[in-house]
Amino acid sequence: MAEVIPIGTILAVLSNQIIKTAQAAKDVVFEKESFKVLAKHLLDIEPVLKELQSQQLNDSPSARQALESLETDVKKANKLIDKYKSRARFYLLVKCRHIVKEMQDVTREIGNSLSALSLANIEVLSGISDKVHRLQNEMQRAEFVASHSRLQIVDKLNQGLSDQAYNKEFANDMLNEIARAVGVPIEPIEISKELASFKREKEEAENRKERAEVLFLEQVIELLSRADAARDYEEIKKRYLQRLNVIERYDPREECIEPFKPFFCRITGNVMVDPVSLCTGTACERAALESWFECGEKTDPETGEVLRDFSYRSNVQLRQSIEEWRELNYCVRIRSCRAKLVSGVDSCVEMALDQVKELVGEDMINKDWISIGGVTDVVVNMVGGMVNADVKRRLLVSLKDIVDGHARNKGIFIENQGIEKIVPCLGLDSSISKAAVELLHEVLHDRSGWNALYCMMLSQQCDAIPLLASLLKSQVDETAKIAEEFLAKLCDVDENIIQAAKVNWFRPLIDKVIQGSASLRISMVKELVTLELDEEKIKLLGEEGIIPPLLEMASGNVESKELSLHALVMLSTFRPNKHLIASAGGVPLILNLLSSNHIAIVIAKCAEILANLSSNGDGTKFLVDETGIRLELQPVTTSLKSFQQNLNSLDIVRKPALRAILGICQSEAELIKSAVLSASGVSVILALLDDSNQEIQELAINLLFLFSQHQLDGVVEYLLKPRRLEALVGFLENCNKSDVQMAAAGLLANLPKSETSITEKLIELGGLKAIIDIIKSGTMDAKENALSALFRFTDPTNLESQRKVVELGAYDLLTSLLNVDSVTASARAAALLGDLSMRSQELSLMNRKHSCFCFLKTRLAVCRAHGGSCSVNTTFCLLEGNVLSDLVRLLRGKVHATAYEAIQTLSTLVQEDFPQRGANVLHENGAIGPTIEVLRWGSESLKGEALSLLEKVFVLREMVDFYGSTARSPLMQLTCRGIFEDGHLQRKATKILLLIERYSRSSSTSLVVGLND
Repeated sequence: MAEVIPIGTILAVLSNQIIKTAQAAKDVVFEKESFKVLAKHLLDIEPVLKELQSQQLNDSPSARQALESLETDVKKANKLIDKYKSRARFYLLVKCRHIVKEMQDVTREIGNSLSALSLANIEVLSGISDKVHRLQNEMQRAEFVASHSRLQIVDKLNQGLSDQAYNKEFANDMLNEIARAVGVPIEPIEISKELASFKREKEEAENRKERAEVLFLEQVIELLSRADAARDYEEIKKRYLQRLNVIERYDPREECIEPFKPFFCRITGNVMVDPVSLCTGTACERAALESWFECGEKTDPETGEVLRDFSYRSNVQLRQSIEEWRELNYCVRIRSCRAKLVSGVDSCVEMALDQVKELVGEDMINKDWISIGGVTDVVVNMVGGMVNADVKRRLLVSLKDIVDGHARNKGIFIENQGIEKIVPCLGLDSSISKAAVELLHEVLHDRSGWNALYCMMLSQQCDAIPLLASLLKSQVDETAKIAEEFLAKLCDVDENIIQAAKVNWFRPLIDKVIQGSASLRISMVKELVTLELDEEKIKLLGEEGIIPPLLEMASGNVESKELSLHALVMLSTFRPNKHLIASAGGVPLILNLLSSNHIAIVIAKCAEILANLSSNGDGTKFLVDETGIRLELQPVTTSLKSFQQNLNSLDIVRKPALRAILGICQSEAELIKSAVLSASGVSVILALLDDSNQEIQELAINLLFLFSQHQLDGVVEYLLKPRRLEALVGFLENCNKSDVQMAAAGLLANLPKSETSITEKLIELGGLKAIIDIIKSGTMDAKENALSALFRFTDPTNLESQRKVVELGAYDLLTSLLNVDSVTASARAAALLGDLSMRSQELSLMNRKHSCFCFLKTRLAVCRAHGGSCSVNTTFCLLEGNVLSDLVRLLRGKVHATAYEAIQTLSTLVQEDFPQRGANVLHENGAIGPTIEVLRWGSESLKGEALSLLEKVFVLREMVDFYGSTARSPLMQLTCRGIFEDGHLQRKATKILLLIERYSRSSSTSLVVGLND
C-alpha cells in the first residue's frame, strides 16, 4: 500500500509551486500585461493556502481531491509559461490570439479548482471567506485579450493569406508592421535571424505532427520571405547583376523602359501591383476590381460582357513579370543616377539626388541596389569634395535616406571614410550642420542603441567634439539636442570628457566629480587643473555646480585636498564664484585647513583662495559662513600674519598670505588698526621689506602704507638705516607696478614732515624726481598719493626744497592737474601751488632789489600781484604761471574740496599789509564774485576761508564799492544764524559788514580803475 503524503506537506509544496509560477509569469516579455494578471491571481491564492495550513486543514477526501485539481491546474499554467517565455518574437505575435486564449482557459480552471477547495473547507476559511469568494469569481470569469494593435496585424495577415496576396508590396508592409510591433529593426541581418527562429517553430510543429499549425506557418514564412528586408544579400546582389546584364542592351542615355500593355489595369489604366484575373482572362488590380464589384458592376471591365462568374484569382505569372519590369527600371535609373553624379554638374547632381530619394522610397531593395551600383560610394566621396552649399546639404540628406535602418549601407559609409568627411560639415551653416548631425545620428545607432565602434571612430576626429559643442551653443532646435546626445555618448570615455571641457562643455566632467568614485574624482580634477581656464570657462564651471563637490573633496586625502584646492584657486578669481564658495560654506572649511594643516602646498592653496576672495576691492564681503554671517576676522589676519614670522614658511605660503592680509585690510579700517596694534604688525611687515623675494617686498610696501595711516612706530627709524631709503626710492621708480608706486608714495606722504633728514636724503637719492615722474605718468591713484608726498618738499619754510620741486618741472604738472576729473588730485595740486605761492611776495621783492642794483638804468616789468620781478622758476608766481583762471574755475565748480584749496591758494596773493595789488588781480580775474557765492553754498570750513579772504579784500573802499551790495545779503544771513550755533562765522561776517557799511556811508559810488602800485 502506497504511503499517504500528509496534507500539510501537499499544501506547502503547492504554495511553493504557486510562488515560482507567479514569478515566472512576471518574467515573460510578450503579452506582458496578460501574464502579469495571471501572476497576480496566483499570488493571491498563496495566502489562502497559508490560512489552510495555519488552521490545520482536515484531511478529507474532498479536500485532497480539490488540492490535486489545483496542483494540476497550476502545473498547466507553469507549462504554458515555459512554452511561450522564449519563443520566436514573430511567432508569438502571429499566435497572440491563441496564447491569450490559453491563458484565459488556465486561469478559469484554476479558479474552478479554488472554488472546489473552498467548498471542502468552508469552516476553516470562514475568516477570509469574502476574499476567497471574490478571488475565485475573478478567476472563473477572467477574460484575456491581446492588444488591439497586434490583433489588427494578425487579422490583416490572415486576410492576406486567405486572399493569396503574396505580392512584394504586401510582404514588405506586413514585415514592417510585425517587426515594429515586436521591436525588431528592419534590417536584413536582424530580419534573417527572426525568420530563422520562425522556421524552427515550423520544424518543431512538424515534429509534433500539428498539420494545421505547419500549414499556417509555411504560408506566413512564404509571404514574409518575399519582403526585401528578408532577402539574402548574395541573392539580392546576384539578382541585381542579372537585371544589370539585361539592361546592357539599352541605350545608357535612356532612363526608363516602357511597360508592356498587359501590365496596365483595365479599370485604372495604371501599371498593376497585385494583379488578379477573372475567369474571362481579364487582368485587373485587385483593389480596383473589388471596388468595381462593390459599385454594382457586373460586366467584364475589358470586354463589357456580363459576367456569370464573379470569382478571380491571383495572376502570379503576370505579377512576377511586372516585378521584373520594375526591377529593370530600377537598374536603369540607378545607372543614370551614377552617371549624373560623376558628371559633377550641379543641375545633374540635383536630378540624381531626386532620383535616389524616389528609388529609396519606392522599394526597400533599392537601398541595397544603390550601393551595389556604386551610387553610395560616389555620394559619400562627393560630400568631402568641393561642391556648393545646397548640393552638400542634399548629399547629406540623401545619404541619410540610404543608410536609414540599413546596417550594410552604414558599413559602406564607414568604409568610405564617411565620418571623416562628415565632421567638417558640422561647422558649416545651420542647414548643412543640421543635415550632417541627423546623418551621423542615424549612422551611429544600431539595434542595441549606440554603435560603440562607430562612436569611437567619431571621437577620433579631432574636430568632432569642438564642432558638436559649438552646435550645442549656437543651435536651439533638434540639432542642439542631437549634438548633446553625441557629446554625452562620446564622454563615456574619460579622455573625451577632457576634450569636451576644453571647448567649454563641462557637464560630463562635473557629473563625474559629483557622482564618481574617489579615484575617478581625483582623476577628473587632475585633468581640470591642467586646462587653460579663461574667464568663460571659469564662469561655466561655477554655474554648472562644480564648487560644492570640490569643497567636499577638500576634506579627503592629501591628493584630493591639493587638487580640489588648486581648482578652487582658479575658480575663485571670478567674482560670482566667490559668492558660490561662500554660500556653500567654503570659507570656514578653508580657514580650518589653513590653521590645522601642516602640508605647505595645502596651506598655500588655502591662502591663495582667501587672497582671491578678498581681491579687487571685495575685502571681507565673502568671508562669511554659509548663512551669510561674517566670520570673526582678527584670528584670520593673525593666522595669516604668523606665516610671515615663521622662518620656516615657504614663499608659496607667505606670498598668498600677504595678498590675503592686504585684501582684507584694504576694506576694513578697524582690521588695519587691530593688525597694527596686535602682534607687532608694523615691525613684522617692515622686516619683509628686506626680503629677497621682490613680490613679498612689494606686498609689504602696500601693507605698510595701510598700516602707516594708523601707526608709524619704527618706520622712520627703519628708513634712516643704511640703504632703506634707496629701497623706498626703488619702489617709487617701479613704473611697471602702479600699485607699488602708489603704496610707496602713500607711505612717504604719511611720514611726519618734521623729519627733514628724510626729505634731504630723498632729494639726494632721486626720490623727489621719482615722485614728480609718478605725477607725470603714473595712474591716478598713484598720482594722488604722490601729490600728498610732494607736500614734504613744498614746505614754505624750506625754500631750497621748493626750488628743487619747480626745477624738476612740477609747476606745470600741478597746473595741468587742476583740470583733471579727480577731485582729490585737483585739490592737492591747488594746495601745493598755494604752498609755493606763499613765498612769492618775498622772492619777488628780493628779485626787485637785486635787479635794481645790477641794472639801475633798465626799467624791468613789475608783477601786478607782488610788485617785483616775477617768474615761475624764481618766485613761483601764480600770475606768471597762468594758474588763476583754473583756480577760479575750481571755485565756480562748487565742489567743497577743490573750492577750499582754491580759495586758500588765491588768498596767498592778498597780503594783509599791502592788499591792493592782490585784490586787484583777483578782481581782474573774476575771483571775488565766486568767493562771495561760496557764502551761500559752502561748508562751514569753506565759508570760513571765503570770509578770511573777503576780510582782506574789503579793507579797500574800491572793492566795497564794487562788491559790497552783492556781499551784503549772504553776509547778513550768516549774522542772523541761531544763537546755539558756533559764532566764529558770525563774528567774521559782522566784521566785514561793518567795513562795507563804513565805506558805503562815505561814498555812494566808486569805480575801480587801475590801482597804483
